Amino acid sequence: MQTDGYKTLRVRVSDGIARATIDHPPINLFDLPLILEMDRFGREVESDPDVRAVIIDSADPEFFIAHADVSLILQLPHEEQPAPTELPLFTGMADRFRMMPKVTIAVIEGRARGGGSELVLAMDLRFAASGRAVLSQPEVAVGIIPGGGGTQRLPKLVGRARALEIVLGCDDIDAETAERWGYVNRALPADELHAFVDALARRIASFSGEAIAHAKAAVAAAEPDPLPGLLEEAHRFNQTVALDDTRQRMKRFLEAGGQTREFELEPNFA
Repeated sequence: MQTDGYKTLRVRVSDGIARATIDHPPINLFDLPLILEMDRFGREVESDPDVRAVIIDSADPEFFIAHADVSLILQLPHEEQPAPTELPLFTGMADRFRMMPKVTIAVIEGRARGGGSELVLAMDLRFAASGRAVLSQPEVAVGIIPGGGGTQRLPKLVGRARALEIVLGCDDIDAETAERWGYVNRALPADELHAFVDALARRIASFSGEAIAHAKAAVAAAEPDPLPGLLEEAHRFNQTVALDDTRQRMKRFLEAGGQTREFELEPNFA
């Protein structure tokens, strides 16, 4: 696979492991350039038969991915849209990491909110830095809903009641709580996190690629088909985007300093 030509990711491949480090200052905003490059990375590792494990982490210890670009969401159609029949770009990009015949791993050191949380939810395994990582789905606070798989993946991981607490409460969930709830696999000390994940990825990558693919497909067969739920989520997301109240809330968020590093470092900024 190609590892050059990226501007928001640092990509390297060795020993059956593809690594993408998000490096998109100032806050790793999930804007269109990052979405497109993450989509490109996913497509390339999916089709590379030599890659057996995928790791996504961040160059910024305070931000994994801040959240989706609110300015980009404001550019979506104002009028109500028909129900979609195929996954939107963002949802399809994230779901590819769930579907590809490799193990996919997220390493979360800082903030993973909104679309950042939804990306890690689509990964097979999630590991977070104790005392540093926070995850949240703050979309309802600005009048929309999680639109990249959050409403569909969270209930399966943490249960209905806790999923509703996350989605409706819009609060930051610390790494330790996330581990206890099942939002992440483990919360590990920051100075041990990368070594643990690297060792796990190397161990998995040493196994047969076909066995990895079959094991992942067999586990996926235990779950119901997620496509209908993802399409329903996308439809309801589009409906909320078209609301006048939503657009006013998103504009106020940006006017208050949203998407600046100082603002985004605040706890529970929503």
